[in-house]
Amino acid sequence: MIHCLLVDDDPAIRQLLLDYLRPFEIAVETVPDGAGLRQRLPRGGVDVLLLDLMLPDESGLSLCQWVKQAYAGLPLIMLTAQGDPLSRVLGLELGADDYLPKPFEPRELVARIKAVLRRGAAAAATTTVRFAQWAFDRLRRQLVAPDGTVVPLSAAEYRLLTAFVEHPRQVLSRDRLLELSRAPGTIVNDRSIDLAVSRLRGKLDAGRPGEPLIRTVRGEGYLFDAELTR
Repeated sequence: MIHCLLVDDDPAIRQLLLDYLRPFEIAVETVPDGAGLRQRLPRGGVDVLLLDLMLPDESGLSLCQWVKQAYAGLPLIMLTAQGDPLSRVLGLELGADDYLPKPFEPRELVARIKAVLRRGAAAAATTTVRFAQWAFDRLRRQLVAPDGTVVPLSAAEYRLLTAFVEHPRQVLSRDRLLELSRAPGTIVNDRSIDLAVSRLRGKLDAGRPGEPLIRTVRGEGYLFDAELTR
């Protein structure tokens, strides 16, 4: 079952897609605005996002940019007004995976959903990094423990682990980790890095007790002590 989140302020479109997509094994959850999207996404469980660019509380373009910064691997299809080519171009430049002008044929939407998911699966096959019996899929933001358990990561932990796997066995100072893992528009400090490292270390150490993967190098920073394979 594909889990789809639809962001659209038109109740008729929300109901139409709820009813139409169900027989195609696409479960649709809906929110009417940007605030609903920002509240829902952190809970996870979304395979594809359908985002209307004309929303009452926030620009769909700014939401598209936020999603692609905070949830890089989440496929996003824009729903745009028929006569709005500029927004379509800007949305694609901000990272949207596809667009569909309104009014649209629901069957075409099904095809586009399946197409972006196929592309995402193909890309994920080349973005999974393995270390010490762990598997980290950077595109899907998924960390799998040696016993097969999926370990949830916060956005900060995801960015931090990405920085570590891109610089294995290198000592990274706090300033360097701040530079590598800071989300656009956020203000963080050394204490924030220490807390994020502590939380991430706790999750990794739970899968390999007694064999820390993140080591503290006194006076210098942190080192990710693992050999990576793909």
